[in-house]
Amino acid sequence: MTRTTEPMDRPLAGRRVLVTGAAGGIGAAAVSVFLAAGARVVGLFHSTPPPDELKARCDWVVCDARSRGSVDAAFDRAAAILGGLDVLLNAAGTWRPGVPESMTEDELDAVLDANLRTTVLTNQAAFERMRHSGGQIINLGSGEGVRGNPMAPHYAVAKAGVHAWTRSVASAWGRYGITVNALSPAVQTPGADRLWEHLGEEGAAALRNNLRTAMPLRGELGDPEADLGPVMVFLAGTGARFMTGQLIAVNGGLQMLGA
Repeated sequence: MTRTTEPMDRPLAGRRVLVTGAAGGIGAAAVSVFLAAGARVVGLFHSTPPPDELKARCDWVVCDARSRGSVDAAFDRAAAILGGLDVLLNAAGTWRPGVPESMTEDELDAVLDANLRTTVLTNQAAFERMRHSGGQIINLGSGEGVRGNPMAPHYAVAKAGVHAWTRSVASAWGRYGITVNALSPAVQTPGADRLWEHLGEEGAAALRNNLRTAMPLRGELGDPEADLGPVMVFLAGTGARFMTGQLIAVNGGLQMLGA
């Protein structure tokens, strides 16, 4: 069996990585940690411009990940820049509140498109560029897709779909040497900010108090770069080459998926 070793300080040296939703939140954290780990990175962004601290550190390509034409064009451009594709981290998505009994079709479509459609389209585009050489795909799931959420049922449905899609394509694409895994993080993001805002001052305080007792580690949301970043780097490296179809919780123990 061939063993691949990587420098401990640059475990992704030479890896060609594409990050969607790369301009903010988990996507921006992924760009930062992948670059620090030695990867060559292209970031895709849509309406939010790349942050100043990352703008000059890698190439950026505009992409509406809800559109197949835009995705295909962006992936072609990224693969040309990188000379191929080894890793996709799909962080495109958004959290929005909703009420089950009064949710409109437009609200449902918007959240499903932003979270589930983007996963399907970007994964398909990655497959086309990895099918002859293998690769690693990392999707973003959510604990809400496991337990549900009465305040955002459309988001919970979309993320449950991401989990099912991840398992399905992991089974289908393993023969091509492609791994597909999903993360279930509990970290501070713009989506979490929208949740605090939706809850209001009193509701946000109550949820934070609940986290202090329900989350065994630290009792508060983690940091996308410091807490989630090392796991993203691991899943993008050769150490994860025998893992696929998994939903991996990085959430301080808030939800123990293996229990």
